[in-house]
Amino acid sequence: MKYVTAFLALLLVYLFLAGFTVEEVILGSLVSAVITVLLARKLDFKIKWDFPIRLIKFVVIYIPVFIWKLILANLDVARRVLSIKIPVNPGILKVKTNIKSDIGKLTLANSITLTPGTLSIDVDDDNIYVHTIDVSKFENPNDLSEPFEKILGGIFE
Repeated sequence: MKYVTAFLALLLVYLFLAGFTVEEVILGSLVSAVITVLLARKLDFKIKWDFPIRLIKFVVIYIPVFIWKLILANLDVARRVLSIKIPVNPGILKVKTNIKSDIGKLTLANSITLTPGTLSIDVDDDNIYVHTIDVSKFENPNDLSEPFEKILGGIFE
């Protein structure tokens, strides 16, 4: 099952990037088969039965929330750049997370980094250290990650 899953995932990514012509499907199948044989023995992953449900939650719930927060962060940074009256108060926040899985923490840290004005610097146990353009904007450091963490906790836990 691990080989089939790896092959299908690689093939879908290849076809998404290359296109769906007959030649690309054949070449993509060959490339995916070779990579699957080389890597699947080294990779240790398991697909859980609720994976499709988690994937749907990620696409339908998380991505729209992320895009909305991304738009708000872009507007905030643009206002700060264009206005000399809005203060820039950079600093580092220690954000505590309740997400236990490594992939969940990675997704949370990347989501924070992808929003303008913030940069995840380090992940240490249950904390993510984030450099932000204005630390005074966050009374509670967890306000930075809360919208993402609520959704990601239900997906990756």
